[in-house]
Amino acid sequence: MTTVKQSHPFYFGGAASCVAAVFVHPFDLTKVRLQNTKGSAKLGMFSTMVKIAQNEGFFKLYAGLSASILRQATYSTVRFGVYEKLKEMISKNKKANVGELLICSSIAGALGGAFGNPGDVINVRMQNDGQLPPQQRRNYKHALDGIIRISKEEGYSALFRGIGPNVNRAILMTSSQCVSYDVFKAILLNYTLMKDGLTLHFTSSVLAGLVATTVCSPVDVIKTRIMSASTNDHKMPSTAVMKQMFKAEGISSFFKGWTPAFIRLGPQTIITFVVLEQFKSWHSVLLDRQQQKLSTVKL
Repeated sequence: MTTVKQSHPFYFGGAASCVAAVFVHPFDLTKVRLQNTKGSAKLGMFSTMVKIAQNEGFFKLYAGLSASILRQATYSTVRFGVYEKLKEMISKNKKANVGELLICSSIAGALGGAFGNPGDVINVRMQNDGQLPPQQRRNYKHALDGIIRISKEEGYSALFRGIGPNVNRAILMTSSQCVSYDVFKAILLNYTLMKDGLTLHFTSSVLAGLVATTVCSPVDVIKTRIMSASTNDHKMPSTAVMKQMFKAEGISSFFKGWTPAFIRLGPQTIITFVVLEQFKSWHSVLLDRQQQKLSTVKL
């Protein structure tokens, strides 16, 4: 086996995130529905899922799946790819410290949030459509139909609605998720009996999911409210939305949907990092085999 640190394809993170999105989509949809519940009404995660299944049909729990995959294919491909490449650049001569990892993740998150914003707008709208009155529903057929219709009916700028809070959330998500995963993984390797493998990846990703959910919840709620608003609604900056939410609903409104967000983000983080680590492992084995073949030919 080669001891040289190997570089992996840019798209591995996005591919792993798409796999995860398929499994956790119902929880993501429930989170969006809860975040868009205005006022003091308190509805639990499972009761919301049951209500959706009863009123709209079971398969409506997968409404907007194409948009979710589109979002991950853009947003996660960029943020994971840029983060890994920047980390590789820094780690060539020395091990990157937490501060350097935070800088890498902030840059990666900002770019990922910007690239993934159109897919995120479609994703939020398709997931929220079922709880709107019939006359207000957009009824997008799929993600591409949504992009085309929004561009025609509202202009291209509507695809970048909420880009401010979305970029902020992407920075927070990438920093809290990727950096905490790397930190927890290093701590567990150095201070416990765990070895590099599935148990380590699982434990690190659960802890990373817990950190990411809590850190990102407030900006995630604000982003969801802005993106799901119609063009007829009064346009307000994110700061005004925050003030209105705090005044009308209290501090707890910033953590609406936390439970389904964690139940979604926990498994998503686990699946994403486990699949990503597996992709890297398979790629390393492939590179080693190719290297061995080249060495045999030279001999």
